[in-house]
Amino acid sequence: MGSLGPIHWIIVGVVVLLLFGGRGKLSGIMGDAAKGIKAFKDGLKDEHEAPPAPTAQPLPRAEPEKDPVVR
Repeated sequence: MGSLGPIHWIIVGVVVLLLFGGRGKLSGIMGDAAKGIKAFKDGLKDEHEAPPAPTAQPLPRAEPEKDPVVR
């Protein structure tokens, strides 16, 4: 039980490639996570702030139309 099998080495290799492989994969992943957290926090702030209520203005009075009397 103490030795590492081929599946274990594959998993270790994948983890190492994710952390150190390519150009800045770890920093790219962490940057994306930070952007997601920031967007989530901004979304929570927007829910608590109520949009300003529209000001009610009276409607203009319409004069009644005079219908011609037909006889």
